[in-house]
Amino acid sequence: MQLTKAEEQIMQILWELKEGAVRDILARFDDPKPARNTVSTIVRILEKKGFVGHRQFGNVHVYHPLVQKEEYSKTLLSGVLKKYFNNSFPAMASFFAKENNLSLNDIEEILEEVKKEIKK
Repeated sequence: MQLTKAEEQIMQILWELKEGAVRDILARFDDPKPARNTVSTIVRILEKKGFVGHRQFGNVHVYHPLVQKEEYSKTLLSGVLKKYFNNSFPAMASFFAKENNLSLNDIEEILEEVKKEIKK
C-alpha cells in the first residue's frame, strides 16, 4: 500500500523517533507546523492502514511504526521498477545515472557496492 505525501512525512518522523506522541511528531515539523488535529488524524489513518500501532498512557497515545522503513522502501521501489521500467533494473539504473549525470567513477562505485551486497 502506498502512502500519501503527508502520511509518508509522518512515517519518516516516526521511523526516526522510533515512538512518539502527536506532540513529539509535531515538534519535528518545520514552521509553519501543521495543526495538531491534522497530525492526529493522519496518525490514526496510518494506524487503520496497519503502518502504526500505539500504547496508551492515561490520555496520551504513544505511536510506533509497525512497518519498517526498509520494508516500505523495498515495496515502493519494486512498484516503481515494475510500473515505470518494465521490471528492468538496468533500465532504471540507466535512467537515474543519466538524470543525475553520474560519472563513470560513480557508476563503478555503485557496482562495487552491489557486489559487496551480493556477497553477503
